[in-house]
Amino acid sequence: MGGPNNLDEVEVFLTNMFNDKNIITVKSSLLRKFIALMIVTSRKKAATANYAKLGGKSPIVGLTTKLVEKLRLALPSLHVSFAMRYTPPFCEEVIKELIEKNIDEVILLPLYPHYSTTTTKSSLEDFEEVAKKLGFKAKIKSIERFYEDEIYNTCLINNIKKALGNTQPQEMELIFSAHSLPQKIVDKGDPYQKEIILHVEILKAMLEAENLHFKAIHIAYQSKLGPVKWLEPSLENKLKSLTHKNVLIVPLSFTVDNSETEFELSIEYKEVAHELGFERYIVASCPNDADTFVECLKKLAY
Repeated sequence: MGGPNNLDEVEVFLTNMFNDKNIITVKSSLLRKFIALMIVTSRKKAATANYAKLGGKSPIVGLTTKLVEKLRLALPSLHVSFAMRYTPPFCEEVIKELIEKNIDEVILLPLYPHYSTTTTKSSLEDFEEVAKKLGFKAKIKSIERFYEDEIYNTCLINNIKKALGNTQPQEMELIFSAHSLPQKIVDKGDPYQKEIILHVEILKAMLEAENLHFKAIHIAYQSKLGPVKWLEPSLENKLKSLTHKNVLIVPLSFTVDNSETEFELSIEYKEVAHELGFERYIVASCPNDADTFVECLKKLAY
C-alpha cells in the first residue's frame, strides 16, 4: 500500500486509499469521494501524530528500497523496481521507466502473502490501468499469493526464533496478527480469511517440527476502522481473553514493517498489554530484507 515519506504525504496516503474502489466498495464514485473526504478529515490529525512518533514517515519505503537493492544483486539478469499503491513511487513513474528500457515482459509481485481484493487485486488493477493509459503493452505474469511457499515460511519461523531470543516458547502465548477486513467483503467471496487460517496451520506444523511448543497459538485481527462489522477476534479482545500474561505477536499479513507493525503493534498494543498486566509483550519483525525472504522472492520470480 505504501506509506507517507513525510508528514505532508499523510493526506495523500489517506485520500488515495479511501478513494480506492476496492477499499470503499460503493458503486457511486461521487459517494466514494464524499466518504473518503469524511474519513480523511476525521483521521488526518491523529494519523499525522502517529507518523510523527515514527520519525515523521512510514518505515515501509526505506525498508522496501533495501529489499529491492538486494533483489537486484540476486537477480542480475532482471530489471527490478517497485511501486507503491497510495504514495510515491507510483506505478506511472515505474511504467515510464519500463517503456524507456523497452521492456516487454513483466512479473508483477504484490508483496502480500495472501490474496485479497483490497490489496492484491487493487495493486494489479492499478498497474494494468496505468499501463493501458500510457500505452504500455507487455507480457505480464502475476504472482497473486505465496503464503504456502516453504522458503517464505522458513523466514517467518526464523523471525519467531529471533524474537524469542532466550525465552522458552512454552512460556508464551503466540498470536498471529493479520490486518482485518470488513466482514461484508469476506462474505462476498474474498479468500483472505480462509488463506490466513490455512497459513497458520502450515506454520503450526513447522513450529511443531522445530520443537517450538507454545502455550497456545491464536489468530487475531488488527487495524479495524469504522463502525461496520470486521473480522474477529480483534487483537485487543484476544489480549483481554488471555489469562497467561506473556505473549509473542507475529505480524502475518505484512512482509515489510510499516506503521501497523511499528506503531500499532509495537506502541499502541504494547500500552494495551501493559494496562492488562502482561509481563512480557514481544513483537516479531516482518521479513523486510532478510536473506531468506530475498531467496523466496528470487524463487517466485522464476
